[in-house]
Amino acid sequence: LISHQAIESFALTVKEIAQMLQSFGTELAETELPDDMYSIERILALRTEKYYQLKEDITAVTKEGNLLLSSFEEPDSGECSQDQPRERPGDWETVNRLLGQLREMETAFDGFWEKHQLKMEQYLQLWKFEQSFQEVKNAIEFLMGQQAELPDTGDSVLQVKQRLKDLAHFDGMAQDLIGKAQVVILHGHQLAANHHYALNLICQQCNELRHHSDVLSDEIKRKQMRLQKTLDLHTRLQQALQCCDEGAYLLANQQMDKCQSKEGAQKALQDIERFLESSSAYLNYDPQALHYDFESVLTSELKCQIQSVQVKLENVRSMFENRQSCFKKLLDKHVRPVQLVAPRPENPPRSKSPLFSPKHGKIFYIHGVFSSSQCIPFLFQIEVMHDYQEKRNSLQYFISDSDDNLDILKGHVINELIETERVYVEELFTVLTGYRAEMDNPAMLILMPPVLRNRKDVLFGNMPEIYDFHNKIFLHSLESCLGAPERVGFCFLDRREDFQMYEKYCQNKPRSESLWRQCSESTFFQECQRKLEHKLGLDSYLLKPVQRLTKYQLLLKELLKYSTSCDGVQELQEALVAMLDLLKSVNDSMHQISITGYDGDLSELGKVLMQGSFSVWTGHRKGPTKMKDLARFKPMQRHLFLYEKALVFCKKREEHGDGYDKTSSYSFKHFLKMNAVGITENVKGDHRKFEIWYSGREEVYVVQAQTVDLKMAWLNEIRKILFKQQELIKGTFDQKQQRASISSEENDSERTSPVMLDSGLLSPQNKPHRSWPGMSQSLEICEGLEEWSGNQYLSNCSDTEEEDGNQLSPGRYKALADCKRRGSEDLLVKNGDEIQLLHEDGEGQWLVKNLNRRKEGWISVHSLQLVVGDCRFRHAKVTGI
Repeated sequence: LISHQAIESFALTVKEIAQMLQSFGTELAETELPDDMYSIERILALRTEKYYQLKEDITAVTKEGNLLLSSFEEPDSGECSQDQPRERPGDWETVNRLLGQLREMETAFDGFWEKHQLKMEQYLQLWKFEQSFQEVKNAIEFLMGQQAELPDTGDSVLQVKQRLKDLAHFDGMAQDLIGKAQVVILHGHQLAANHHYALNLICQQCNELRHHSDVLSDEIKRKQMRLQKTLDLHTRLQQALQCCDEGAYLLANQQMDKCQSKEGAQKALQDIERFLESSSAYLNYDPQALHYDFESVLTSELKCQIQSVQVKLENVRSMFENRQSCFKKLLDKHVRPVQLVAPRPENPPRSKSPLFSPKHGKIFYIHGVFSSSQCIPFLFQIEVMHDYQEKRNSLQYFISDSDDNLDILKGHVINELIETERVYVEELFTVLTGYRAEMDNPAMLILMPPVLRNRKDVLFGNMPEIYDFHNKIFLHSLESCLGAPERVGFCFLDRREDFQMYEKYCQNKPRSESLWRQCSESTFFQECQRKLEHKLGLDSYLLKPVQRLTKYQLLLKELLKYSTSCDGVQELQEALVAMLDLLKSVNDSMHQISITGYDGDLSELGKVLMQGSFSVWTGHRKGPTKMKDLARFKPMQRHLFLYEKALVFCKKREEHGDGYDKTSSYSFKHFLKMNAVGITENVKGDHRKFEIWYSGREEVYVVQAQTVDLKMAWLNEIRKILFKQQELIKGTFDQKQQRASISSEENDSERTSPVMLDSGLLSPQNKPHRSWPGMSQSLEICEGLEEWSGNQYLSNCSDTEEEDGNQLSPGRYKALADCKRRGSEDLLVKNGDEIQLLHEDGEGQWLVKNLNRRKEGWISVHSLQLVVGDCRFRHAKVTGI
């Protein structure tokens, strides 16, 4: 009975082991695996632990079965009965069969586990492989996108070198990534060699990585080859241009006084021949050969550059041919040629630099903003000294016998304009990439002084805007003029508004210089200069925009000199005027930024039209004051700023500080709104004086200019403003126009002309408007006149002479008689009509406008006196309109 119970217990245990193995196998087969590597590794560890637990259970049951089996094989001899021999074999077989089943289950379980474990490990390997594959693939695709944005050409040697440098840095990153891709591919090959179940997928992904790596590497190599070839082309073109410059330098610096003799001419001819022989490789460039050799990298910009170089080469070859021809004729005829202008022998030899080197222009800038060698104090006018002219003079005289004299000289100027423009663009690009961009470089941050951080807009101003304009627009416009010189003027006129950006740059220049002086000795700038291999510091390059601005007007003057009778002369003249106006505007705006004490926004007053220093006498109420009374009072020195909407009076403050820190400022005192201003052009006693009066002569200012020309320039600008205001008011108040007053002759205060609008219409009392800042009835500008008594006021500073009353002046009158148009029977004016005298010609004829009949015509002075009536015309003017 005990044996049967033991066998049944063992059989039940074997059955439980079988059920446990089956349950574990079902769990392994049906459990869904997670998506992260950590969870997969954890599940594999737990299952391995459970597997070993089951193995221990199987081992324990096997041991129990073996003990039971051995009990049947060695029974107790004392307790055996006759029936036991028959029972023993059956029980033994039962236990032995159960042990066999247990061993079979264990073997099957071990085989199943080995397969499952291998599959789990391969799954984990595949997951890691795919993760690495995806990371490298995404990184390669990102680099491919960046690579596609990298340009494979450039417009200059510096630009191409910079792009090659950037591409080399990019190639380094790409090679690191390709190395990682190779590691992933090698891992995939190892998995495939170990008979991974996802063999096809692994091979496919390895091939995909290899393809992406090859494409990235090939694209970088292709761009490197294109950039290198482009660099070779630019180098050739640069060598050709340098050769041209050296040739022009040679010709311009030949001492022509020594070439008058046969020996001198022969030596000069030999110098030319030696130069032509040594430079034949560059001077004889074939543009067709260049196009053929570099066809794969040619862009429209490069083609234009090749064309430009070819034109310059042709010009230089022509210059050499002319010079050789001249010397050969001299040697053949043995006669003394016409005396030529040559550089002075005592001059030291100039450095061998291109004709278009910035060394040839020495520029001094207003307000101390720039100079070529040292800081110049504020309030200097722009001056340009151009020693390139000496070289051009000798060349000009030399080719003066040629029929194409003007065309050749004009071609030289255009070539210089374009070549210096290219150099200018390259210099701006160098500054922006070599200095400004480095301020954002984290590696350079440690070298940057704290005061410089986040202040690149102060240091460089709007230089990026200037660079974009010249690089993308203006340079191409000038290059299109190589074959059409008559278009140069159009280039400047079409872009005159764009040049206003220079005013912003110049206004920022004092702030830029102040910041530079604080940081000029920093390691950051020294390191940037070392990388760029610049001989000059950043401050020299920050002057380039203003130096370029002054260079334009010089080149336009030269071009105008050689374009006396050809197309485009009118446009050239207008372009020159536009550039000179721009320089004046920059000059005026630089003074404006030094105004202090103005409680408001000066930009609301409009554009600065004029500025300058004057002597000023002032008074308030109406009443006669003779010049002899005025002479007792010392004038005030005031700096006047004429805006479109106001006339501002300032007091110039003395410069303060030492050296670079010297500054000048203008202390705001008072201003007059232009819609309430009148002028009297001449004041008896001094032709440099004129009157400015305000609000119906409530305030009168006698202004003395330094010269008569300066006075007339101011009067012309004021007159333009007043006429413009009159036209605006005419459109708004057609029925309420009132006369203005400009006296063009020496007369009394009652004598005016209709330019200034009467204050009754536009005075602050009659027209609602926002109050102007700084308005004061006490007139701060009257400083220094405390000795004036209450009965003394300056009203008009010209002595009245009755005989001056017989002169006509522009204005409105009422006709007292009929009158016909000159040279016609047509009746222009009828008695009672309201007429306006516009202006007089040089023959005593007045242009008259009939405001009632809307007619215009010319009437002689004699007839006009009959129409107007009494010769004291001021009493006959229409009033109260």
